[in-house]
Amino acid sequence: MSDDMQRAQTVEERQVTDAWRRIASWLRQHAPATLEELLPGASEEEIAALEQALGVRIPVGLKALWRECAGVQSGSGAVFLLERRALMRFDAIVVVYQMQIQLQRRSQTLSERRGEVQEVALWQPSWIPFCSFGADDYTYGLSLDAETGRLWSWSQFAERSVEFESLTAYLEEMADVLEVPSLATGYRPGLVNDALEWGPPEDPEQRALWVPYSG
Repeated sequence: MSDDMQRAQTVEERQVTDAWRRIASWLRQHAPATLEELLPGASEEEIAALEQALGVRIPVGLKALWRECAGVQSGSGAVFLLERRALMRFDAIVVVYQMQIQLQRRSQTLSERRGEVQEVALWQPSWIPFCSFGADDYTYGLSLDAETGRLWSWSQFAERSVEFESLTAYLEEMADVLEVPSLATGYRPGLVNDALEWGPPEDPEQRALWVPYSG
């Protein structure tokens, strides 16, 4: 590995860690119910085992995130990430990855039988899922492309698109909006029973309980 690449990876690792700790600090001060849903950070052995199960090199930024937090439990504060997503547990990551790879292979085989060219892949081997619609709902979410660093969205309707240029950009934007809510361009941070809730919620009962956070 070149010195430039080593420096870039060191910067990425530091930026992801710093952004996550800003988020965790905000949760500690304002949303303790969400903080209680966070799992402890993963060990190097656990990350290595996940890497082996996926058969994909995990980028340093994603490793840095998982050293801080390795997913969420299934409580009411689980869906706390920017744009209403939950940080996936390692077992779910393996299940979703393998399922998406199988769907891609079936789609590719079907296209070949029809003599068609598959213009857009349903899944790339380098895509690592890391957050989803809910703690136990994987109908859509975000994956990190281990080759480019970009974050791709996926859905049950085979929709695929680039959402963020990097994990750093995603986490820093979330941290910025939590600290300065006026920066929000979509869902706004708020609280429901001491849990972070990006809103306003669609559910009438949740909306009645939701208190927007203004800083």
